[in-house]
Order: sequence, then C-alpha cells, then structure tokens
Amino acid sequence: MILYPAIDLKDGQCVRLLHGEMDKATVFGDDPAAQAASFEAAGCEWVHLVDLNGAFAGEPVNAAAVEAILARIKVPAQLGGGIRDMATIERWLERGLARVILGTVAVENPDLVREAARAFPGQVAVGIDARGGKVATKGWAEETNVMVTDLARSFEDAGVAAIIYTDILRDGAMGGPNIAATEALARAVKIPVIASGGVSSLPDLIALRDTGVIAGAISGRALYDGAIDLQTAISALSA
Repeated sequence: MILYPAIDLKDGQCVRLLHGEMDKATVFGDDPAAQAASFEAAGCEWVHLVDLNGAFAGEPVNAAAVEAILARIKVPAQLGGGIRDMATIERWLERGLARVILGTVAVENPDLVREAARAFPGQVAVGIDARGGKVATKGWAEETNVMVTDLARSFEDAGVAAIIYTDILRDGAMGGPNIAATEALARAVKIPVIASGGVSSLPDLIALRDTGVIAGAISGRALYDGAIDLQTAISALSA
C-alpha cells in the first residue's frame, strides 16, 4: 500500500482543514515546495496535492505553488481541486503532474472523466468525497443524492487510474479513517481505491493495508503534527 503525504494549498500556504471547512484552516508552512522536498527526502513514492481555493473557485488558484513543487521534486505528484475542463487537465499534465484528480466534474460531467481517461491513460483519478455515504461536490460545499458506490461503479469501464475516497467528517479530525466504508468501496469496484480522511496513526495505516484491498492512503495533519513519522511509516508499509 502506497502512503501519499498530502499538501493542501490555501492562499499559497500549506494548510489542513477541519471537516473541509475553509474557515477552520491550520497553517503548517508557507513554503509548499520545501515541504514536498522534505516528504521526498523521507522516501515517499508520491505526493498528493490539493488546490483548496481552486476547489471552491472551479479553476486553478494555487498554480504557482504547484509549479514550484513540481520543479523541486522528482517523485510523481497528483493534484485535485478546480480541475473541471479538458484544457486544464492537459495543461497540468504538460507541466509535469503525473495524475489529475477529478471530483466535482465526476458528478456533473462524467463524460469528461471518460474522455480524459481515454486521452491520458493512467493519469486520471476520480475523487469521491462523501458525507454519510453520499457524494459532496464543489469543495465539499454542496451535497448530492448520489451514492458513493454508484458513482464509483459508473466509471468501472472508463479506465481511470484510481478512486480517492474521502470521508469528509473524518478529514483533519485525527479520529481515524473510515476503514469499513473504504474497504467496502474497494471490494465493490475493480478500480484501485486510495483512502483519505482521518488517517492519524501508524496503526491506522496498518489496518488499511491489512484489508488487503486498499491500494493507498493519504495523510496530512498527522505528518505535520508528528503523529506519524513518514520514514517509519513507509518502512512499515513496505515490510
């Protein structure tokens, strides 16, 4: 199982939100590129990036910070937030992103996801963010009546590289991930599922890995707070 250290970008800074609320942001640093470099030095295989402003604005906002990160690291990076048209997808992949994450458009314009996945094999992931099993969009500001599993299954034949599943109520709260829901989703689809939200300890990571079906886990606050040592976690997960 791959551990993806997360860098959430708000106004050019590294932050973590509580339950996805922009007014509950904790700033962890003002040099995202240096943060990414430190994750790389610790041995990470990937870096997970989120343009929080972009998720609300519907277009990239923290592009300068993302580009600085891409210029600094050699490991692949994936980005979500505000990527809602083919031109933006193409632009980010041309600039060196390994994978784009499509969230809101997966609900509002699923044909775009299919078109992008065909055009860029292995470089398009679907981000599914949920409260109580129902999908939320637009930076988690709007809830839908779409069920997580139904949305995931609708992309089974699309060729997407991964599904990033976030339990919003767990995100940033350091209360542990929703292992049962993530495992159920991973068993319901053939697409690799990456867990996000609430990963706060090494035992959380081990429990996710030990399901045998979860392909990856994203952690942010726990790495910044020191609750998880990235180097130790990577070693433990590869053992």
